[in-house]
Amino acid sequence: MRAFPGSFRGGLPGGSGGGSGSRFPGGFYGAVVVRGFRRYATYRTATAAGVLTNTVFGLIVSYSYIALWDQRPHLGGYTEPQALTYVWTGQALLMVMALMGGGFEDELMERIRSGDIAVDLYRPADLQGWWLAADLGRAGFHLLGRGVAPLVCGALVFRLALPADALTWLLFVVSVALGVVVSFAIRFLVALSAFWLLDGAGVSQVAFLAGLFFSGMLLPLTVFPGWLGETARALPWAALLQVPADLLLERHRGTGAAVALASQAGWALALLGAGRLLQAVASRRLVVQGG
Repeated sequence: MRAFPGSFRGGLPGGSGGGSGSRFPGGFYGAVVVRGFRRYATYRTATAAGVLTNTVFGLIVSYSYIALWDQRPHLGGYTEPQALTYVWTGQALLMVMALMGGGFEDELMERIRSGDIAVDLYRPADLQGWWLAADLGRAGFHLLGRGVAPLVCGALVFRLALPADALTWLLFVVSVALGVVVSFAIRFLVALSAFWLLDGAGVSQVAFLAGLFFSGMLLPLTVFPGWLGETARALPWAALLQVPADLLLERHRGTGAAVALASQAGWALALLGAGRLLQAVASRRLVVQGG
């Protein structure tokens, strides 16, 4: 089985044949995950610069939150240490969830514009599965490479409300994994819009702004008043930051934690299903147009 062109032109680790993928957990797609991780691991200078940027922005936002919580204690139901923990969790997950771009979507849209997508669709690997595996590798690297260090820096400078319970950390990791899948599914739908729009930059920008606002990156969604807060917490973008952060802060326990994870899983399945349907429609459109 050959690899897709584009970011994986060099083939799979250990060679380009399908047999090499069997040496990895999960076979072929497991190899794509590893390849995605290794791809981003090569940019060491960029990673170091990203850690510094996330840390500086975390400090700026933290002092803004301190000033705000001094005036409005327990705003959104958070104590000041919880609010600061939320800030640094957001900085840790910013690139993991690709909230400011940096994922696969630009590359996929370019392949659609150039017509190379026709070759991709005929390869013996599922288009959605391929890009999902690659994006999981990307997210895994950013979680370790750009997520842990800013959170540690924040804990050294401020008093954070980090949990001591190992189960809480496990639930947080599971929630982050589900959030990455939701993020991928949204961006996959955005990328497929290029089949009809040719240039999906406008849709990408709208999705980017919606992601920043409705994920809780700007402010926790619990701060939003009335119907706006309820709507924001019900949208899929809440799965990217608000839900993982609340699980880390132990605002969801027991049944509440299970409901939160089920909500993320539900959005992941629904959006992946929508992506598969749109992919099927796009494939038929490509064939009808002579692709």
